[in-house]
Amino acid sequence: MSEWIDIGEMDAIPRRGARVVKTAAGCVAIFRTEADEVFALDDRCPHKGGPLSDGIVHGKSVTCPLHNWVFDFDTGRCTGPDEGAVAVYPVRVENGRILIDAARLRARIGEAA
Repeated sequence: MSEWIDIGEMDAIPRRGARVVKTAAGCVAIFRTEADEVFALDDRCPHKGGPLSDGIVHGKSVTCPLHNWVFDFDTGRCTGPDEGAVAVYPVRVENGRILIDAARLRARIGEAA
């Protein structure tokens, strides 16, 4: 069974915007789409380390602000001709609050060790 951590109000993130949460697994970018869907990815582009939270949110993707790599929110994989991926973290919204899966964060810490 998953343990969920409350990381804040959904309304604190503008539509097509992001917020960064610092965790033991590293910085995680929380994105809100125009359709009010919420996604969480590592905040560091694997190409040159750009902060994805500063990128442009469009549909269910974000474009890295440094070199325009596009990452799919569902898979974390880079789209188009570029290759790479970032970790994806399960999130959900309950009563207007965003919750992130603590078990996935812990697993990510283990992967980095």
